Amino acid sequence: MKNVFVFCLLLSLALWQACSTPTPPENSDKALTLQEYFAPEDSGIQNGGVKVIPIKTPAGTYNVWTRRFGHNPKLKVLTLHGGPGATHEYFECIQSFFPREGIEFFYYDQLGSGNSDNPQGQSEALWQLPRFVDELEQVRVALGLDSNNFILLGHSWGGILAMEYALKYQQNLKGLIISDMMSSAPEYDKYSEVLAQKLDPDVLKELRTIEANNDFDNPRYMELLTPNFYNQFICRIPLDQWPEPVNRSFSKMNPEVYVSMQGPSEFGISGRLENWDVSKRLPEIKVPTLTVGATYDTMDPEYMRWMSTQVQNGKFLLCPNGSHMCMWDDQDVWMKGVMDFVLSLN
Repeated sequence: MKNVFVFCLLLSLALWQACSTPTPPENSDKALTLQEYFAPEDSGIQNGGVKVIPIKTPAGTYNVWTRRFGHNPKLKVLTLHGGPGATHEYFECIQSFFPREGIEFFYYDQLGSGNSDNPQGQSEALWQLPRFVDELEQVRVALGLDSNNFILLGHSWGGILAMEYALKYQQNLKGLIISDMMSSAPEYDKYSEVLAQKLDPDVLKELRTIEANNDFDNPRYMELLTPNFYNQFICRIPLDQWPEPVNRSFSKMNPEVYVSMQGPSEFGISGRLENWDVSKRLPEIKVPTLTVGATYDTMDPEYMRWMSTQVQNGKFLLCPNGSHMCMWDDQDVWMKGVMDFVLSLN
């Protein structure tokens, strides 16, 4: 009888414990299954995640191209390519890394770039920084991104766009990543002179002569820049081994957008962004922010480190062997650092 009593008591305690154990919430940290991560966005005809979004502009309505990869309700990274006027394609390397961590991400060709519409003769109306910010907000709404999941990753010019977006719409963000872009065009100009002095004096002299003559279409300009500047400060992989997505993206650069915003020279900014500077406004950015710099970058890595101390919740990642395209030439460091930051927001 005593054994029966003890058995009943233990059984009652076990039942009580089972009933009182809380059910894990839907947003627990359990790993996504393959079926969950690759779940279709809707039940219609599947097109590989492509979504073409109509964008209203002062010059009319145009379409921009996006593509979703994966599905994670809590972590959605929207990539902003550089240039301005390059394409999403040089970001394709993240496809080898982000899915293994369950990170959903979007490719996005900005208006005038890649697979998006390419309006001609509308430079004054379209290639303006505030309009790009407005375009990005329309893309966010169309993709259903919000402060519960939206992480913005801007590289180079995309970093300028990301900072401007955060300063206007950070209430929509969960996190911000600024890769290889200083917060001041004048400071970038100063640093470009530091890099210029690292070139062979004869090469620099010839480059300066071409620029002084405004002879940027001269094939000699690129002949000099490619081995002496691009291979040192843009992508340090041997030129004959440059990744195909990088070459593909650069081959599609829209010169109208690039020259309008950046200017024709690689030594600083002379276009509409020439006086752009939000350094004093960085403390307004409250969302978790990662800045990424590289030792051999066209952007001063110490300035990128300083930026991480100016935002309210900042971290800094240095790619010690990388340059401007450090997601390629210091890939393991860039990928691990960026993914660790994204996962910390889970």
